[in-house]
Amino acid sequence: MNVKENVIISLQQGLDAELTYAQIEQLLEVPKSSALGDYAFPTFILAKTWHRAPQQIAQELVTKIDGTAFEKVVATGAYVNFFLNKPAFAAATLTTILAEGTAYGDSDQGQQANIPIDMSSPNIAKPMSMGHLRSTVIGNSLAKIYHKLGYQPIKINYLGDWGTQFGKLIVAYHKWGSEAEIKADPIGNLLKYYVHFHEEALKDPELDDEGRAWFKKLEDGDPEATHLWEWFRGLSLAEFKKIYDRLGIDFDSFNGEAYYNDKMDPVVADLQQKGLLQESQGAQIVDLTAEGLTPALIKRSDGATLYITRDLAAAIDRYQKYHFAKSLYVVGAEQTEHFKQLKAVLKQMGYDWADQIIHVPFGLITKDGKKLSTRKGNVVLLDQVLDEAVSLAQAQIAAKNPELHDAATVAHQVGVGAVIFHDLKNDRLDSFDFNLAEVVRFEGETGPYVQYTNARAQSILRKADFSGDLSTHSLALADPQAWDVVKYLADFPNVIQRAAQGFEPSVIAKYALRLAKAFNKYYANSKILVDDEQLAARLGLVTAVSQVLQLALGLLGVAAPEEM
Repeated sequence: MNVKENVIISLQQGLDAELTYAQIEQLLEVPKSSALGDYAFPTFILAKTWHRAPQQIAQELVTKIDGTAFEKVVATGAYVNFFLNKPAFAAATLTTILAEGTAYGDSDQGQQANIPIDMSSPNIAKPMSMGHLRSTVIGNSLAKIYHKLGYQPIKINYLGDWGTQFGKLIVAYHKWGSEAEIKADPIGNLLKYYVHFHEEALKDPELDDEGRAWFKKLEDGDPEATHLWEWFRGLSLAEFKKIYDRLGIDFDSFNGEAYYNDKMDPVVADLQQKGLLQESQGAQIVDLTAEGLTPALIKRSDGATLYITRDLAAAIDRYQKYHFAKSLYVVGAEQTEHFKQLKAVLKQMGYDWADQIIHVPFGLITKDGKKLSTRKGNVVLLDQVLDEAVSLAQAQIAAKNPELHDAATVAHQVGVGAVIFHDLKNDRLDSFDFNLAEVVRFEGETGPYVQYTNARAQSILRKADFSGDLSTHSLALADPQAWDVVKYLADFPNVIQRAAQGFEPSVIAKYALRLAKAFNKYYANSKILVDDEQLAARLGLVTAVSQVLQLALGLLGVAAPEEM
């Protein structure tokens, strides 16, 4: 039941096609209050051609519109306000949701086209911090959103397993480390060595030269450097997997930077052959002045490669493998210039598909106003945050519902869900300062609030113990208290589209909060379990709310326990 389309067509007819469908759609508004209608058309744009005041135009336009499909159409000031036929709209909405089940909001627009998503990408030999959370959960949510729209997302964990930092780590291990220490606490001690290296390098700059030299050995296949690198990488992957399992996230590829070590020479040769490489102070660059960008540094004067060299190889490899419709890079906003350079170089190489590369930037999580930094030791460990969140959830459950079945599982779902939801409810580009109490708060605009709303809906349905088939009953819900809930439910497919278009999971999270608030307001003001002719319709509404909340939480990567 595309009521918006009905509104636009009615307006077109009343205007004798003076405005196009697209023009009316762009002008159409949704009033802040249902008391003002469900759709509103401003008449200001017609004042010049009609030579009358907008208020007069609105009154005249109402007389020309066929209002039989609506509850009423009225002029309010300069607006034509449309009030939908509430029972008919509710019946159509609830019938659709109950019939489609988990497929509600699905689309085949993607036609199974591939969308690689470069996400998470922690550095080997360093712990996963809150700084890694954003890329991980934003990328995972986008994968779920695009899958619902008929695309084939490919989640790529482009591990930071190559680069000068490994030369530095090898130097630090030789100087201050031991095999016994690493076996006792792999990531903790590797981090300790790495931080100590940077502290000492401030006093002795020659340490940086040693680090670069060891990385060059690694690039050249030195046996000792390769052995240590493989050891550090294996230990790190095992630790990362524990955290990904807790978050409920998996990947289709763990091909990191090292995977492209032998794929960079052909890229450099191609750049050379196409006359794009220039020498600058002994280094090899691609001039991007024409694009308004700084030069792309392809090889340093010592012959070592850089991030962009590997990213060029990775982009080409991904296109050859996947022939993607889009290729997303969920990477912090501070890398915006890098991705502009990457696309510009690829375009100069003649790869028009570079236009389909999309950098999905996000703001920082800071601590006490300062950027999280592993090398400076200013880090908030992700596993510790998850531990604390689950512990707080356990305490809440023990206090409020001590008899809850499988309380440990629910505590995990609520605690981890709180951390994920807190991140995703923020606009992607916004930065926020880390505050543990805020992250794991269970009251207000939080993941646990949405989860609890779903659990409440499930509790109502259990109490109702309704044995009939809701689809055989009239779902023409006439309760005005339910109207905002019905409209939110009907909007869910559009919400998914908006989230995908803006690469913005917060659109889903904010929608879930609005739907939960609207339902709780309805629950507080209406008696649901009253055995009358509207019972089936009310239970249909509760079922639909639970179903859509579960779908919304699922698109965020958050579980939806049936009891809390």
